[in-house]
Amino acid sequence: MTTDTPSAPSLRLMGKGTLSRQLVLRVSALVAIIAITLSALTTLALHGILERQTDEQLLTYASQAAGDSHRRPGVGDEGPLGRQTGFIQYGDFTLRSDPGTTVRTGIIQTQQKGPSLLSDTVQGQLKHVQATGTPTTIVLDKLGPYRVIAKESADDNLVVVGLPTSGYLTPVVTLAVAAAALTLLAIVIAIVAARRVVDASLRPLQRLATTATKVSNLELDRGEVNVPVRVAQADTNPRSEVGQVGLAFNHMLDNVEGALDARQRSETKVRQFVADASHELRNPLASIKGYSELTRRNRSELPEDTAHALDRIESESERMSALVEDLLLLARLDSGPAVAKHPTNLNDVVADAVSDAQVAGPDHEWSLSIPEEDVIVSGDHFRLHQVVANLLSNARTHTPAGTSVYTTLSTGHGTAIITVADNGPGIPAEIRDRVFERFTRADASRQRRGKGGASTGLGLAIVQAVMAAHGGSAAVDSSPGHSTFTLTLPLAG
Repeated sequence: MTTDTPSAPSLRLMGKGTLSRQLVLRVSALVAIIAITLSALTTLALHGILERQTDEQLLTYASQAAGDSHRRPGVGDEGPLGRQTGFIQYGDFTLRSDPGTTVRTGIIQTQQKGPSLLSDTVQGQLKHVQATGTPTTIVLDKLGPYRVIAKESADDNLVVVGLPTSGYLTPVVTLAVAAAALTLLAIVIAIVAARRVVDASLRPLQRLATTATKVSNLELDRGEVNVPVRVAQADTNPRSEVGQVGLAFNHMLDNVEGALDARQRSETKVRQFVADASHELRNPLASIKGYSELTRRNRSELPEDTAHALDRIESESERMSALVEDLLLLARLDSGPAVAKHPTNLNDVVADAVSDAQVAGPDHEWSLSIPEEDVIVSGDHFRLHQVVANLLSNARTHTPAGTSVYTTLSTGHGTAIITVADNGPGIPAEIRDRVFERFTRADASRQRRGKGGASTGLGLAIVQAVMAAHGGSAAVDSSPGHSTFTLTLPLAG
């Protein structure tokens, strides 16, 4: 039974789960990591350079201060060694006005007032700085973080010099802010550029997917099959990964087309053989049946076992004749629509088929529901009757006595719908999906042999073939205690 293949959904660039989205996100993430890393390393490098320059300057000032203890404190005097705003110096100073007087104090270079005395609190903090000769960072009261260095002077007195860390941290912060802005801009540019590059790079892959979708929608299950779709030559460059996939896809399509052509030739030969063999079998079967019927005149005079054998020959010849006719019908239907379509009243078709079934199966309960208005379709009255009769015969043969069989005719959405349902044991699960295939039969233990003997397995195959020839369909729904066969046909006009 043919199954319609849905079209593959068109993929949108950056759609959820798409390769394009993954590539864009990964490329953007890589650019972001590199940009952030470079910005951080640049900022750290600048911080280290400026801090080392500050430390070298402080070491110079500390060496000068330790060798020269004649610096005089006070606003308006020479002031500290360093002229930068915020420079501090703490140590022993000798007053110019009184060379014999030494004062231990601290001086800071201000931008507006020049040198000023440090507060007692700050001087107390500087007094406790260890004279290691190595720059260190401390937080001074009301002055903030300072880079300071302490040394012993020539007369074994403590000398401390320092510079505010803001002197080199401000450009570092400025650089960090600028680097962050540039990094963000680089990430945005990377996303836009990656989308364009990925879209252009994946366009051949999208064309390949479109080709695959077209092939998947072709009807390849029966008949002469031609696969006209191929990947364009521009997308089969073996030097690219997509091109290699395109080449392999075209090679696969060539093999598929060859295999389908070989299958079609084989099926044609088989159909022709079945048709020829069935046609040739009709004459000898008719002769066997005719000669067996001639023996009826003197069958009462024959021995009992001989009469029984003749009865069986006649019965089996009738069954073989029916089988041959079914095979011939399927062969004709396989070759093309072999039905003569005329306006047909399905009310009469269904009613006659149910009436015949009641006569053939009096041990079943038969019910019929048809609409009052005529249901007209364009079809072959005889073949449509055969289809409904096959379904009713199938229900009678494969269900026990007393089973109820419900036959309904209705219309809807421009189609005629015939359903045949029963409350029998249901179709075995192992054959449920292939009941319309030829020679599909249930386990012998599940069959209820009727007058005609075992099923040939062609009845439902004929149902599907006749419905397809009429432009309709046949379907089944079965579970333990329930089976429903549904036939749909387009209404005439």
